[in-house]
Amino acid sequence: MVKNREMRAKKFFHSRLSLLRLSCQSLFALFCLFIGWQFYSFYLWALDSSTHQYVARPPSVEAFLPLGALVSLKRLLLGAEYDTIHPAGLTIFIAALLISLFLRKGFCGWICPVGFASNLVERFSKKTGILLSLPAWIDIPLLSLKYLLLGFFSYLILWNMGLEDLTDFHRSSYNLISDAKMLHFFLHPSTLAGSIMLGILLISFVLRNFWCRYLCPYGGLLGILALISPFQVKRAPETCIDCKKCEDACPSSIRITRKTTVRNAECIGCLECVQVCPAQKCLTLAVPGTKDTNLLLLPGLLLGLFFTCYIIALISGHWHSHVPNEVFQHYYQLIDTIGHP
Repeated sequence: MVKNREMRAKKFFHSRLSLLRLSCQSLFALFCLFIGWQFYSFYLWALDSSTHQYVARPPSVEAFLPLGALVSLKRLLLGAEYDTIHPAGLTIFIAALLISLFLRKGFCGWICPVGFASNLVERFSKKTGILLSLPAWIDIPLLSLKYLLLGFFSYLILWNMGLEDLTDFHRSSYNLISDAKMLHFFLHPSTLAGSIMLGILLISFVLRNFWCRYLCPYGGLLGILALISPFQVKRAPETCIDCKKCEDACPSSIRITRKTTVRNAECIGCLECVQVCPAQKCLTLAVPGTKDTNLLLLPGLLLGLFFTCYIIALISGHWHSHVPNEVFQHYYQLIDTIGHP
C-alpha cells in the first residue's frame, strides 16, 4: 500500500513537470523584464539626472553580456582578478557552465528567457499546426551554424587574445558601457538588425526553436559541456512501443527512439520526453549507479546550484560592480562616440 501511494505521488509530480518548467521559466522571464525596466530607468537617469529619478543599476542585467563574461573568465583563469566591472555577468556565466557540466544543458531548458520565448512560440505553432520538420540534409548543416559561431568567438577570445589583450578589452570604455550598448541596440536597431530580428522571430513560428537550435553559440558551448553530464535519459527498448510521443514532445527534435541513452549536445534537460512516455519504465532519468532517478531531482539541483553561485558571489563581493555610478553616468553620455576597441 505504501509503495502504491509512493507510485501515485511520483506519477502526480511527473505529470506536472511540464507545468513546473513553464512556471520556472516564467518567473525568470518576468524577473528579466523587471531588471530590464530597472536598467532602462538607470540609463535614463545617467543620461539626464535632472529630469529622471535615480533607480539603482541591477547587476543581473550583465547576464546578457556572455562574450564579456568569456573574456573575464579567461582573464581569471590566467591569474587576473575577478571581474570588477561586470562581476554578476561572470558569476552567471560560471553558474551556467557548472550546470551544464553536471546537470545537462539545464540552463537553456529551465532558466534562459530566450528559451522560454522559444517554448511559448513552439506551443503556439503546435496548436496551429504550422511547425515544419526539416529533412536531415538541411537540419544537420543548420545545426553546425551555432558551432561555427562558437568556434569564431573561441578563436578570437580563447585562442587569439593573450592576458594583455584581454585586460585592454576589460578596461576599455566600450566594455564599461557594453550593457548600455546592448540596450541601445534593442531600442534603436538599424534597418538591417531589425530585419534580421524580425526574420528570426517569424522563422521561429515554423521551425521549432530556430534561434536556440541553430544560431545560439552560448547554447552550443553549454551543449558540448553537457555531453559529460552524469544525468542521462535512458530508454529501455524492450518496453518501448515506438509511439514517438517523446520525439514529438522534445524541443530539440532528438530521435529518442533510436537511442538507448540520450547523450546529445542538443538535450536541454527539460525531461518532457520522460513525462509524455506512456510505456511504463521505458524512459527514465538516471545517473551512474542508479536505474531510475526522481525527475524532480534534476531541476531541484539545477536551481540550487544556480542560486548557490549567486549567494557565494553576493557574500564574497563578486556580484555588484565596483564602478561608481558617476563613472557609468559619464561614459553612458558618450555612448555614440565610443566604438568597439
